[in-house]
Amino acid sequence: MQENPFDLTGKNAIVTGASSGLGRHFARTLALSGAKVAIAARRSDKLRDLEAEIEGFDGRAMPITLDVTDQHSVRECVTAAETELGPISILINNAGVATTGEALKLSEADWDSVIETNLKGAWLMAQETAKHMADLGHGGSIVNVASILGLSGLAQVPAYAASKGGLINLTRALAVEWARHGIRVNALAPGYVKTELNRDFLESPAGEKLKKRIPQRRFGVPEDLNGPLLLLASDASAHMTGTVLTIDGGQSASL
Repeated sequence: MQENPFDLTGKNAIVTGASSGLGRHFARTLALSGAKVAIAARRSDKLRDLEAEIEGFDGRAMPITLDVTDQHSVRECVTAAETELGPISILINNAGVATTGEALKLSEADWDSVIETNLKGAWLMAQETAKHMADLGHGGSIVNVASILGLSGLAQVPAYAASKGGLINLTRALAVEWARHGIRVNALAPGYVKTELNRDFLESPAGEKLKKRIPQRRFGVPEDLNGPLLLLASDASAHMTGTVLTIDGGQSASL
């Protein structure tokens, strides 16, 4: 039996949306646990700093320019990562966007942008990575980054909630179908996690009001996701697939 089942030494991973926010944090967390990581995003210029940071603690990172909504870009990403790092055993499907506004005023373009990135993009990455895992016969772990808004709706974010709800059910469907290939598919469903992207809002009076609805009376921080991420990415969750882990300070339980 492995002494530390959370150890990722010898495993190779792809993290999408790695240029900022949770994606950047996830890539760093995997690298600190021993994985070699392909860090992928549209804004490739921002990946160089992350590459240097990971290599600063003797990790291995490979920047890749990726548009998850483009199948050709997805195929190139997975092939390049596998060629450079070796067989991919972990995919963190993190790339995502959001748009805020009333449903009656939401444009078709805004709807399409969110669904294409959050749902179609995750599907394309999962499918392409799973093909490689199945062909090579080594299996692996796919972790889709969903949201508690995929479990219950919220006004002003209809496309985002729809995309994350779809991603959760996609997770379950793929888990059932790909189990025979040794591929586990699970999802993280974070609540409000404070990053540089939402810090101003969460620290505003409106954010303070929102915080009072969370039983723990605090927003999450990226480090709160380390344990759940490493559990699902590693062999510690060898008998888990089709699972959705909520990390929200009790918010969804209180609804």
